[in-house]
Amino acid sequence: MLGLAKRVGARFLLTSTSEVYGDPLQHPQVETYWGNVNPIGVRSCYDEGKRVAETLTMDYHRGAGIEVRIARIFNTYGPRMCIDDGRVVSNFVAQALRKEPMTVYGDGKQTRSFQYVSDLVEGLVRLMESEHIGPFNLGNPGEFTMLQLAEVVQETIDPKARIEFKPNTEDDPHMRKPDITKAKEQLGWEPTVSLRKGLPMMVSDFRQRIFGEQKAFSA
Repeated sequence: MLGLAKRVGARFLLTSTSEVYGDPLQHPQVETYWGNVNPIGVRSCYDEGKRVAETLTMDYHRGAGIEVRIARIFNTYGPRMCIDDGRVVSNFVAQALRKEPMTVYGDGKQTRSFQYVSDLVEGLVRLMESEHIGPFNLGNPGEFTMLQLAEVVQETIDPKARIEFKPNTEDDPHMRKPDITKAKEQLGWEPTVSLRKGLPMMVSDFRQRIFGEQKAFSA
């Protein structure tokens, strides 16, 4: 894609990730933080893959003069996500709708920040239309533990939804929260949709697709 952008003179957008920060020793995370990543861990193919993608993007910018923009995207949710993609919000929502226990790994005290998809799209558009390269953190600074997220899902779907604890995965980051000062100042962007406002819109979509699919299979 970088080669194509070079040939046709296109502006190139890299959708990087908060995972470049690994299991951060700095909280919240700012764009100047280099991260704390295990290069041979079970998560390293994703973490290091995105880190080298940023490296290549900046090399093409410096060496070939192509226009580039880099966004570091934090956890994002919303309608039309894959129902069984393994991401925590879609996991919890699908499990609660199916009357299955919500799976919490470890003690549930690890934190994440969740942004609604429309906020992310607005941030990406503003980045591409700006004259700033980045990287920019694009995420919602509202921070929730996994147990707090499960409680919001219970409030939204079923107060009686159960929680099931399982052993934590290796190299799971303990904390994740973006510092979005740079995006506020240079892009005039910040998220506007809170988790409690955005989650019901996702739940409505999931409910329609899950139970719509079940009706189709039973017909």
